Amino acid sequence: MPPHVSQVEVALLERLFDRSPDVAFFVKDAAGRYVAVNESLVARHGLKSKSQVIGKCPRDICPGDFGRIPTEQDERVLRTGRPLVDHLEMQWHRPHDPVWCLTTKLPMLDSNGAVVGLIGFSRDLRVPVEPHEIPKDFAHALEEFEQCLSSEVTPAWLARRSKLSSQRLARLTKRLFGLTPSQFITKSRIAAASRMLRDPDQSVAEIAHACGFYDHSAFTRAFRSATGMTPSEFRTQR
Repeated sequence: MPPHVSQVEVALLERLFDRSPDVAFFVKDAAGRYVAVNESLVARHGLKSKSQVIGKCPRDICPGDFGRIPTEQDERVLRTGRPLVDHLEMQWHRPHDPVWCLTTKLPMLDSNGAVVGLIGFSRDLRVPVEPHEIPKDFAHALEEFEQCLSSEVTPAWLARRSKLSSQRLARLTKRLFGLTPSQFITKSRIAAASRMLRDPDQSVAEIAHACGFYDHSAFTRAFRSATGMTPSEFRTQR
């Protein structure tokens, strides 16, 4: 168990998420091994009890890419301390029933700021979606965008990378996220910026550039529109 998280806190979270069959909840240590899970995560892998999961990594309980990809995600979050937020991916759900999920993984830090584990969950898409309805190229395009947040990413870029028409891309993002492609791109940039603003060593201008904004003023306008405050005000409040 990560040292600053009590058994009582984790047990309470487990009880809460045990009542959420559409969510796979987990806590992992600094080596990416499960230290707490909910019943849904156990059931999704066709297992009988939590004891079959605790102490293992995703690749130990799930074959192929369904185990490899989340294990590599964990390693990246633990190594960099950068969270993974609302990441669209296909996951294992019982022996032959993959489902689309949105996954969030947050690093857990000790009092010195060192990463000592991670906590997160994968929630099934609220709208029922068959595996074949979401092209893999779309999921890969979103992952590429999340990794770089390049200023070159536009709805047209996303459509090309996804190998979709602009109309189909718009229908897909609206169905999955309730947003237009432009709104989704802006939301992703602002969400990343709000996390980066917690780091006092990065200037607002550096964060604006890293999140794909052309200049400081464009970043400030977009951030104020989304949050009601400027980046500097947000940082001061944090």
